[in-house]
Amino acid sequence: MKVRRKRRYQPIEPDEILIDAQNLPGYDASRLEGRIERPIDENVYRFFILVIVLVGLVFFLQLGKLQVLDAANLQRHAESNRLHQTTIIAERGKITDRNGEALALNEPDEQAGFSKRYYPLGEAAAHIVGYVSYPKKDPNGYWVQESVEGRFGIEQAFEQRLLGENGVEIQETTAVGETLSGSTIRVPVPGDEVALSLDAGLQKELYNLIAKQAKEASFIGGSGAVIDIRTGELFALVSYPSFDSNILANGEDADTIAAYSTDTRSPYLDRAVAGLYTPGSVVKPFVALAALEEEVITPEKSILSTGSISIPNPYNPNLSSVFRDWKAHGWVNMRQALAVSSDVYFYEIGGGFENQKGLGISTIEKWMLRFGFGNDTGSLLSGEASGVIPTPQWKAETFDGEDWFLGNTYHTAIGQYGFQATTLQLARATAALANGGILITPTIEKGSVTDKESLKIDERNVRVVREGMRLAVTEGTAQALNLEGLTVAGKTGTAEVGARKEFVNSLIVGFFPYENPQFAFAVIMERAPAGASGAPMVMRHLLEWIQTHRPSMVGS
Repeated sequence: MKVRRKRRYQPIEPDEILIDAQNLPGYDASRLEGRIERPIDENVYRFFILVIVLVGLVFFLQLGKLQVLDAANLQRHAESNRLHQTTIIAERGKITDRNGEALALNEPDEQAGFSKRYYPLGEAAAHIVGYVSYPKKDPNGYWVQESVEGRFGIEQAFEQRLLGENGVEIQETTAVGETLSGSTIRVPVPGDEVALSLDAGLQKELYNLIAKQAKEASFIGGSGAVIDIRTGELFALVSYPSFDSNILANGEDADTIAAYSTDTRSPYLDRAVAGLYTPGSVVKPFVALAALEEEVITPEKSILSTGSISIPNPYNPNLSSVFRDWKAHGWVNMRQALAVSSDVYFYEIGGGFENQKGLGISTIEKWMLRFGFGNDTGSLLSGEASGVIPTPQWKAETFDGEDWFLGNTYHTAIGQYGFQATTLQLARATAALANGGILITPTIEKGSVTDKESLKIDERNVRVVREGMRLAVTEGTAQALNLEGLTVAGKTGTAEVGARKEFVNSLIVGFFPYENPQFAFAVIMERAPAGASGAPMVMRHLLEWIQTHRPSMVGS
């Protein structure tokens, strides 16, 4: 058998088959003539295929991640890029007076994207109505405050009722932000309207009268209140000087806002509820009633006022302490003493003198507390001050353990020494005299139910005090209120203030109509040079305005 041998091929060297090197110069090297092409190595193919496989594997894994692992998240992102959610700021509820006149309303502001607050009475009702803070966005355009929020006064106290509920709008947009369509998926719900007991016209008039009198007679400020003696509703509550709610809400007038803070007259202080004043003689009706209830004196008994009384000095019996009246009044009974405001009469029934028994400081304190002095009134108004009724304990705590003297009782009985009260307290206490002995809690909301407390006072005694206050108007210290067509009862007060008593506060309290009382009032003009008078004229002009513009308040 023949065995066929497999031929073995061996590589042939190029120089064995090609011409020798001497012919090389005849080739065009730029066209690759005379060059031998070598085949691509197998490892190059393997590396190329490996790269293709790896790249394909990466793309496959990424595709799986997008399609499976990140699908839900990417869908949400896609929706958010396509659908834009916008908050619709709800309109805040209006605040109105008792007659429906706006005290705080809304004015649309397209640039801001929500309605802004407008306060028609400005400074005249700022301490009551308050102001708001507007919605705000961060630098990226996201809301950091999504509502118009109350910052002071009724705006803050009634926040939940006024606030409302924001709405939501969804808009479909393109990749470049162009709006394709939109729909509201939650309609905004406006806040509730709040009706206050205030009478806007009366409020504004009282504010203007106090401001005018302050400027003319150099008082640094003033306050006033008019209250319904049956319901406790406040028809007016004024503090001057004040601030403009519109300016504070907008926050743009930096100069005016700074001026408010540096004004020495303290425009941010609500003098009607937080201002404390030495009441002076306007407390005499309450001391008189206490004396009648405690049977310290009868209405008919007269006391002689020669212009002063003297008592032995407790440290030196040879010396006397003199307590002066503002003038000699002669013989006066209780009604007359109230009419002419005799200090001597109230010294004697307050602290006692010779054969006249006195109430004593503890009994004076008891009755002052019953009429609401020394405590806040319980109203919804923020920042109420409690006031001070001077007592031996108060003196010891205030003046490093000093003893209480009879002279301290005398001065407390005429509303001096450390006695301090607010305008609202005085109006409330006067209302209790006018309504026959019912202490009511003042309210600023129209028609709201208020607390009432019977002081259980003898109506005959109340009648005596009211007659004395009426006599003060017809022939005594309150004759500024003696108007034709309107019967008023009142009591004036002048409290000395200052280190040398060089300044005075002017006060007046009272009620009207006298025969069938409906309203009580209190006005305080603060700190003017001694001799200035202000509160009685303010109240006179207000009563004249009421006769013309609010005849229903006087029964006409």
